[in-house]
Amino acid sequence: MSLIATDNFKIIIGLGQTGMSCARFLAAKGLRFAVVDTRDEPPLAAEFRKAFPTTELRCGSLDAAFLKQANELILSPGVACALPEIQSAIAEGVSVIGDIDLFCREVTAPIIAITGSNAKSTVTTLVGIMASDAGVNVGVGGNIGTPVLDLLSEGVRHDLYVLELSSFQLETTHELKAAAATVLNISPDHLDRYTDMQAYYHAKHRIYRGCNLCVVNRDDALTEPLMAIGMSKVSFGLSTPDLKDFGLAEYEGAAWIFKGLTPILPVDSIGIKGQHNVANVMAALALGHAVNLPFDSMVKSIQSFQGLPHRCQTVAVKQGVVYVNDSKGTNVGATLAAIEGLGQQLTKGAALHVILGGVGKDQSFSELAQPLQRYARSVYLIGRDAQLIANDLQGVEVNYQTTLQASVLAASMQAQQGDIVLLSPACASFDMFSGYDHRGNVFIEAVESLP
Repeated sequence: MSLIATDNFKIIIGLGQTGMSCARFLAAKGLRFAVVDTRDEPPLAAEFRKAFPTTELRCGSLDAAFLKQANELILSPGVACALPEIQSAIAEGVSVIGDIDLFCREVTAPIIAITGSNAKSTVTTLVGIMASDAGVNVGVGGNIGTPVLDLLSEGVRHDLYVLELSSFQLETTHELKAAAATVLNISPDHLDRYTDMQAYYHAKHRIYRGCNLCVVNRDDALTEPLMAIGMSKVSFGLSTPDLKDFGLAEYEGAAWIFKGLTPILPVDSIGIKGQHNVANVMAALALGHAVNLPFDSMVKSIQSFQGLPHRCQTVAVKQGVVYVNDSKGTNVGATLAAIEGLGQQLTKGAALHVILGGVGKDQSFSELAQPLQRYARSVYLIGRDAQLIANDLQGVEVNYQTTLQASVLAASMQAQQGDIVLLSPACASFDMFSGYDHRGNVFIEAVESLP
């Protein structure tokens, strides 16, 4: 039986994909609700009015008095809780939740919850594939693909849920209580929304609240739970592991992933490349093991998994040069992982040629200087904040280009056999493209046009 009272009035704030999924869910439950959106005419407004002709939709400035009529505000991830109208409603005792809490009130199956500044989608997808390959009826959603409430509307109750959760979603999540939860990594991101790194960090760490098992990255101290007392914990990292943890060690003359003293699989058999992806695979193994997925099945899934589009995706090899599309690298942490992960696997004498740039989101790019000096033979800057990036890359010679296509052509002329041309912008894409996927596709087209 649902835990939601039928005589309550709820207001959904934000009519995006998440807001629409909340509307479908509440309507199916027969609950009273309205929707508000700060835009004058959100793109989904016509679809909403057609689907819910008798439900009120208010567009434009938020009305604090109207929000106070609700017993719960259901906040879409793109809407900041700090808006004064929302804060005024909270001060009057109105609860603010998100779609994740609505979801958790409905399900009894275990949840694997995954967040992090980078690699969330890769690990979420891989864990979902591992569960499915092991014969588990699994639902995969959240910040990736399907909104969580739409997993319920499919009419199937799954035996396991694997959820990718953003910091925005976690801000309004109170009832997760995951079977296993992880913060894969933390690096500066979304500082245009958060007041500082501490606020971003605290949002990420809400994922651990009430979980049965924390899976932490021992190479990133910021992933450790704030309050670890009484929590079960397993770690992963690129060092030799303790008995219950996951890590790397030599076995039969090669690097293998181990759980404690037990060898699991050789690193060179992993389908996705780069040292950062070795860590991602270990995180997936730890999460899968937490819900009793068998290792032999998980290993087969890992070896066949080729990764996701726009995430360190090898798109071509031309004249001995490898072209890698990491357009999803929209922050410094992601690009750092790509440069170091691919750089560590370069053959002797080979180098990277890296394309950076776009909307910098108030990040510092200085952390990229040292790995670029170590691994890159050339660096190309595009987009709105190219000069700001150059200012942070002291000691790194950069080349300014007006387009991504020009950068690809210039890099191809510099690259030698064995080199890697890497698009990993460390920036958002909206100055030149409709999204990271558009940017990645333009890169692929530019590579395909090379002789």
